[in-house]
Amino acid sequence: MAMQHSPRFLKIVEDAKQRVRETTVEQIKQRLDRNEQFLLVDVREESEWAKDHLPGAVHLGKGIIERDIEQRVPDTATEIVLYCGGGFRSALTADNLQKMGYTNVISMDGGIRDWRERGYPLEKG
Repeated sequence: MAMQHSPRFLKIVEDAKQRVRETTVEQIKQRLDRNEQFLLVDVREESEWAKDHLPGAVHLGKGIIERDIEQRVPDTATEIVLYCGGGFRSALTADNLQKMGYTNVISMDGGIRDWRERGYPLEKG
């Protein structure tokens, strides 16, 4: 069952989505299958990450990513693909990283829920 988001939250997500690049779950699966090089970042909460996450992803939760990204990813041209549960938190995070000077940030629309629905592989813990 999809979460019902509040109108104000949806408004800021739609605002952010006007400024960020998005990709699909299928495109990311294809890129992973081709072993393309990019940083895949799960911005969900720690408890969500512990349950499962995309193969090869790293965890930098939305609550700390802006604080920690410069140390973790000093090159602002690094390609960073962000995902969350459905693509809303990742869009907000992508918008903030762009404001911080990161120039190659993409949000995965559909998030891990779409990934799961397609039966794509996941890692635990």
